[in-house]
Amino acid sequence: MVYNWQHLFFPPRCLICGQAGEDELDICGNCRAGLPRIRSSCHCCALPLPPGSPSGILCGTCASKPPAFSHILAPWLYEAPVDDLIQQLKFQQKLPAGRLLAQLLAGELRQREAPSLLVPVPLYNTQLKKRGFNHSSEIARVLSRELSIPWSPWLLHKVRETRPQHNLGKRERKQNLRRCFSFDNKDNHRHVAVVDDVVTTTTTAAEVAKTLQRAGVEKVEVWALARTPMNR
Repeated sequence: MVYNWQHLFFPPRCLICGQAGEDELDICGNCRAGLPRIRSSCHCCALPLPPGSPSGILCGTCASKPPAFSHILAPWLYEAPVDDLIQQLKFQQKLPAGRLLAQLLAGELRQREAPSLLVPVPLYNTQLKKRGFNHSSEIARVLSRELSIPWSPWLLHKVRETRPQHNLGKRERKQNLRRCFSFDNKDNHRHVAVVDDVVTTTTTAAEVAKTLQRAGVEKVEVWALARTPMNR
């Protein structure tokens, strides 16, 4: 293992409790063990299911109408302290919080078949200028480095502004995002992972997957930090 000289001068420190970090990460063993892991979930959309549900089971929605994406991988519930770390990244531009979560997510992905490309869910231009950065791009950047998978923040675009999804009903959410993305598949990618912070209703994931499929991508995965207990 190559020694990280940065840690000689700036040793890892847990972002949750302030104690010394472990395994060269900014999280201690106790806080890492206490993260709200999803134990049982839909094999396709990662919707949390009752404890003890069989592995490989589908939720009612995915069983009746399979989505465009092949599956979503989201290891943790959107609960404390994961939700706080995501909000630190998203709204306070605290990049160490995003780096830590992305490093932990990478640890969940090392044994999986690697896609040929990672693409972050994009922001519309006006929102990107207002916020100053795309939090999903920061997650994808770390995943790319940790897993040695190419990534690009330029190929998947949001081509028009949309209303906030949380105020809309199911039908309105789908209409709001309909054909609001475009993907330039100039390198003819066949297997792509879409990177996001939180999956709530899967509406965004489904619309992005449809966009990539129209551009020739055959398999679309969604990699997210957390999942809320809500179906689409």
